[in-house]
Amino acid sequence: MEHRMMLTEEQEAILSGSKGETMARVMETLVRYGDLFGADKMVPVTSEYNHLVTSFGLKALGPVYELMERILAAGEKSSQPFSADPRPLDKNVPAGLLQKLVFNKFMYTRQDYYERQLRELGLMNNDAFTCTCYMKEVGNTPKKGDILSWSESSAVVYANSVIGARCNRNSGIIDLMGSIVGYVPHFGFLCDEGRRAKWIIEIKTTKKPEAQLLGSAVGMKVMEDVPYIVGLDKWLGTLDEDAKTYLKDFGAATASNGAVGLYHVENITPEAVELGRSLIEPDAKVYVIDDAELKRVYDSYPVIWKNKNAKPKLCFMGCPHMSLNQLIHWTERVEDGLKKSGKQKVVIPTVFTAAPAVLRAFEESGYAERLKKTGVITSYICPLMYMNNPLSEKMPVITSSNKLRTYTSARYYTDDEILAEITGMTGGENS
Repeated sequence: MEHRMMLTEEQEAILSGSKGETMARVMETLVRYGDLFGADKMVPVTSEYNHLVTSFGLKALGPVYELMERILAAGEKSSQPFSADPRPLDKNVPAGLLQKLVFNKFMYTRQDYYERQLRELGLMNNDAFTCTCYMKEVGNTPKKGDILSWSESSAVVYANSVIGARCNRNSGIIDLMGSIVGYVPHFGFLCDEGRRAKWIIEIKTTKKPEAQLLGSAVGMKVMEDVPYIVGLDKWLGTLDEDAKTYLKDFGAATASNGAVGLYHVENITPEAVELGRSLIEPDAKVYVIDDAELKRVYDSYPVIWKNKNAKPKLCFMGCPHMSLNQLIHWTERVEDGLKKSGKQKVVIPTVFTAAPAVLRAFEESGYAERLKKTGVITSYICPLMYMNNPLSEKMPVITSSNKLRTYTSARYYTDDEILAEITGMTGGENS
């Protein structure tokens, strides 16, 4: 095939069929993808593990299963073990009989079949299903400078920004193909120039801004551009586990409410620490975020419930999946909220989602039993996959995830508002 980018002899040979027709087609797909975005060459994938976004066995994804079978039949598999996004089903998560029927008999009918394909292709382990694969408990944490072939918007923006790895916002299947052939096109966030900031975001709030709300404001303003954030270090201090959790949620909101794949936080994220304001383009635009601007963004969210005053029937926390320190912190918050309201258990069915490996660590921490006593359920599922159907869309579901709000009918509340709702506290007690 004709192509514009420069390929090595080995890459040309693969494209010409030296490793078989299937590998040639995989390489051709990546070359066409790279040409489309103006890539100059193909570069090796250097991370130890990959991450795939497609994890759900939807009946409608027949072409995906067919492609997977063709790859397996040719004797190919991923050159790296990989994790995948969360499973869509968990019998412990509250659902009506009709919902369960839809989930099991109409939507996710190929889940077991597809997971078998993933295991044969190179899944890290049977429980490697999470959108936060970079958590230390999961074991798929790349190094600074690693070239990745990941997809999953919240994972990609975290890897680029908080870790300093290099990955474009790939689509599903492209992530697997890069891992199978071991190369990805060189463009965008893989290049130094693609990682420069076109926006300066000045944080001038009177208190630590809500991560999901701040990320929403930034994402909607800069869209796919790279922002350089000034003033957030005042509230984060250093890149410790609390800051990483904050940036996890912040980044997910920038990626879903906009299309951010990389951000820099002055004095916090690796490249900002190393290169400082030299990362900023000379003609960068400025966006000031203060308390009034955050309120404006919050007030702009539409409430798409049929009955806007409906009592919430379900609460989801953990989109993206919660970290271990988040689970521990929220256990303490829920206990405190219930003590203030004089109640023993949450008044709204509430689900905290996290990676299976994180949930195991949570069990060992001693906090899991405490959380269970409050009535909160823990799960490994993807809330998005629960919500993306007509039955769930009609439910009044609340969340502190701006990603879940954006993609579903779930209604966004701040963390304090969520706490007040699920514990039955009155206004003013949700400190």
